Amino acid sequence: MIFSKSPYFLGLYYEQKALKYLRQQGLILIERNVRYPCGEIDLIMQEKRTWVFVEVRFRRNILFGDAISSITPSKRRRLWRTAQCWLAQRQESIETSDCRFDICAFNQRQLIWLKNILDYTEFIR
Repeated sequence: MIFSKSPYFLGLYYEQKALKYLRQQGLILIERNVRYPCGEIDLIMQEKRTWVFVEVRFRRNILFGDAISSITPSKRRRLWRTAQCWLAQRQESIETSDCRFDICAFNQRQLIWLKNILDYTEFIR
């Protein structure tokens, strides 16, 4: 049950729903709400030996686009940079680690899980 309609609490609510679903699919939570100056990642999980960086999105109303289309190219770039920072702290890199970027999107409470939504090689120079 949602007790507050503030964006912050709605975000927490849907993040928790996504986490529960992903755990049911066998993923293991490593960290939540990882923040660096370059961006934020909602959930960092692990599936077998793969790091999974998860962006959770929801849209109460799709008049301005659905949750999936809200992942803009600049948002994708921030996700990639944030994952780079997190991996660097572990002495790893995107280029050498097994990792992927997923979205858990909620459109009017329906969950859509999209795996591997980012071809991060487009950001490697």
